[in-house]
Amino acid sequence: MLRFMLQRALYALPLIPVVIIVMFVLLHLIPGDPVQSLVGDYPVPPAFREAIEEKYRLNEPLTVQVGSYLISVLQGDFGFSYQHQRPVLDLVLERAPRTILLASVGFAVAIPLGMLVGVLSGTSRNPRTDNVLTTTALVAYAIPTFWLGQLLIMFFALRLGWLPTQGIGPLVSRAHGFDWIMERARYLALPALAFAIHEGMRFARIMRASVIDTLAQGYVITARAKGLSRNQIVRRHVLRNSSLPLVTIAGYAFGSALGGAVLLETVFTWPGLGLLLVDSIRLRDNLTVVGVVIFSAIAVIVMNLVVDILYALLDPRIRTAR
Repeated sequence: MLRFMLQRALYALPLIPVVIIVMFVLLHLIPGDPVQSLVGDYPVPPAFREAIEEKYRLNEPLTVQVGSYLISVLQGDFGFSYQHQRPVLDLVLERAPRTILLASVGFAVAIPLGMLVGVLSGTSRNPRTDNVLTTTALVAYAIPTFWLGQLLIMFFALRLGWLPTQGIGPLVSRAHGFDWIMERARYLALPALAFAIHEGMRFARIMRASVIDTLAQGYVITARAKGLSRNQIVRRHVLRNSSLPLVTIAGYAFGSALGGAVLLETVFTWPGLGLLLVDSIRLRDNLTVVGVVIFSAIAVIVMNLVVDILYALLDPRIRTAR
């Protein structure tokens, strides 16, 4: 198992420099002036422009910038944000826990929700129940996350007044201990709920298809012949074997979400990596954009390794093959 994990990690590591090169090329092709973005709407004197370009190495050829950045990354230096006047690594490490919190809470709700809806739909003997659950899951998944977030804000925040509309906490807070946690939970509730509904319904569709396929397998038919009840068959055989495709999709989705739920964080002004990425693209803060993308790529690679481990734990045949 350890050897397999090391091999997968070595195979994935070359993807990081490829991602960096592609991002540098794409950012170089985007119209706009980083120096003008830094200054704002004011005119930029030639001497000032030359000084800024020299300081942040914006006057160097693209190939030189990419090569210098790759060397810096190997040394643990992800560059300096000229918009925030801080090292990029500090910005990423500051914003990452907020994005991880949002993704973790969202997935903690989405996975059991998707499994429940998928199992109920796939094992239902009533076609009408299956159709209602399937249609509901399809419609909920088809709704864009930014629109779903706005609907939740309109209903729970503006109409009912139960929850705040945006941010991660009040500007001034005197709460401590458990009260502080509950205060922050109110701000987390709506973005996490929007995230959980969208991802949960995707998991439900995958789980339903997997459950239907598992129910047709020979060992399930044998279990029925032995006299096992429907609940016993679902609990002992169907649930575990149907979870393998869900593990793959959930692992990849979680890794991608760690790079920033861009739409949700923008709608709810959640100060995570997604909002940082949007602001950095708008302000042409290229090194910050690349830093966030690198973090996202590493998160996807790590989650793929975790998925491989979970696969081996859920299916003994995989461990035997390795």
